[in-house]
Amino acid sequence: MAKRFPLRPAHPERICWGCDKYCPAGATACGNGSDRTPHPAELFGDDWHAWQPPVEGGAAEAASPDVDDPSRDAPVAGGAGPR
Repeated sequence: MAKRFPLRPAHPERICWGCDKYCPAGATACGNGSDRTPHPAELFGDDWHAWQPPVEGGAAEAASPDVDDPSRDAPVAGGAGPR
């Protein structure tokens, strides 16, 4: 059985999180020898485990229909700014 993955380790920078061995950062034993794998909290913050992917076609998308419209940031013809 795999080890339980800690949500908030005390010193995540001291361990390689790439496999179940949890080797010290300077002595990884999993084989690739490049660099340690960071803990998700180091990459995404302390609330990394609570993240939910956005719902496609959800209320947030319907509330702002021009979110992905690149023309909204385009300059106005004639040099005049937005009114």
